[in-house]
Amino acid sequence: PGTATLALNDTVAGLRLYRLTRPLAPGDSLPLTMTIDYRELGFPNSDSNTDIVDNGSFISSGYLPSLGYREEAELRSDQERKSYGLKPRPRMANVNDLKARQNTYISSDADWIRFRTTISTEADQTAIAPGYLQKEWTKDGRRYFSYLMDRPMLNFYTFLSARYLEKKDNWVDTVGHRTVPITIYYQPGHTYDLARMMAGAKAALSYCSRNFSPYQHQQVRILEFPKYQSFAQSFANTIPFSESIGFIAKVDLKDPEDIDYPFYVTAHEVAHQWWAHQVIGGNVQGSTLMAESLAEYSALMVMKHAFGYYTMQKFLNLDQRRYLGGRAVESKKEVPLALVENQQYIHYGKGSVVMYALQDYLGEQKLNAALRDYVKAVAFQGPPYTNSTEFVGYLRRAAPDSLQQLITDNFDRITLYENRVTDATSQQLPDGRYQVNFTVKSEKFYADSTGNQRPAPERDYLPVAIFPAPDKDKKPAPPLLLVKRRLVTGENKLQFVVSRKPASVAVDPYHELVDRTLDDNTKDIKR
Repeated sequence: PGTATLALNDTVAGLRLYRLTRPLAPGDSLPLTMTIDYRELGFPNSDSNTDIVDNGSFISSGYLPSLGYREEAELRSDQERKSYGLKPRPRMANVNDLKARQNTYISSDADWIRFRTTISTEADQTAIAPGYLQKEWTKDGRRYFSYLMDRPMLNFYTFLSARYLEKKDNWVDTVGHRTVPITIYYQPGHTYDLARMMAGAKAALSYCSRNFSPYQHQQVRILEFPKYQSFAQSFANTIPFSESIGFIAKVDLKDPEDIDYPFYVTAHEVAHQWWAHQVIGGNVQGSTLMAESLAEYSALMVMKHAFGYYTMQKFLNLDQRRYLGGRAVESKKEVPLALVENQQYIHYGKGSVVMYALQDYLGEQKLNAALRDYVKAVAFQGPPYTNSTEFVGYLRRAAPDSLQQLITDNFDRITLYENRVTDATSQQLPDGRYQVNFTVKSEKFYADSTGNQRPAPERDYLPVAIFPAPDKDKKPAPPLLLVKRRLVTGENKLQFVVSRKPASVAVDPYHELVDRTLDDNTKDIKR
């Protein structure tokens, strides 16, 4: 009262404009107090609010009103905009738009914030938010918690409340020479995957701190929420995690086709403490490459070191299918990875495959050195925020001339291959070794934003492999031979000698290059 007057109250759009009595000077501040009430009125036919529930509430900062104009609230569908006489709306601003880079792609009304909060909940529940617990008390039958973050964090936070049990452990930070507590808050009885999740958190903390930069917080907390929604999300030192993708997952590592996704998802979300919570791109094309694709890359590296490089085929196969399926139903336009417009099939599916391939071609240590330099240059920066042009520049400077085309094809173009093995034979030599002959038919294409493809010249080095017969458990085995050979458009005759009896051959055996057809890369050897 007395500091501002209401100038407009648009109850249809949910917009209020206030005129300050005295203009706010740069660097000045003004308290803003809001009273907000969310509740269900009756029983809707669908889309009822499942964020606020009896046990397991999960609400984010999106529940609070935002300041300033919100472009994301505009009509997005080109067809719907046309019906109102509006021109098509770009999904995101141009990658080099300096004005759009004044904000992060996560928040438009604040950048790095100071955060303190007090939450109250039922007397038998624990309420949690980012930061460190300062005080806990009970009053009038309700339980109160006060949290304070000790450093600036993104304007992106969450509140959870449930009747939790806790599993605690510690991560020994050999880089920072400290011990960091990890706590998993879980529903009683949901103990099936806690050990996997704890192992994934520790492995990701170790990999990212060793290869990129120190972990910026003093704790890690993972919190279960009900399976009304199936995702996990990383906030500052706090990771809400759906029961459906971690806490009640049934993982059978004896099954060669099964994936330890509680371990993998946990590693991905912990990696976001670097990729998004240290390095955050501007509100422009390409920024989710540096958040989601690099978190995927970090998780894949954790998996590779935990289970072996020869087990990565099933992970990359899954990611490639996610990308290929997504581009088939794209409603607006597909763009290259470096210009991704928050399209999940691109920054998750394609981004993970591209980054994994790059560490194979360039070398994991050399790629991580480039990422470390990038983090050092842009972590916790203010506006203008980094963009994918800057990021890819670090990759190019780390790569030799022979790999510049690989970077162009994977980041700046939409590149597809059609690789298949057409025949494979072997014969035992007098010295006991085996000569293997096989033929690879290869084609390369460039696609435009609408999916039209044209043949591209190919003289690329592609991985080829020879495998032994699988063991009785049919688990992936290391190849007898794994090398890269330059392939050209058309048929390529290959010959190798291996020391043990071969059973099958493959081109791009771990699916590092986007292939239009994934099921014909491998062929059993004819005797």
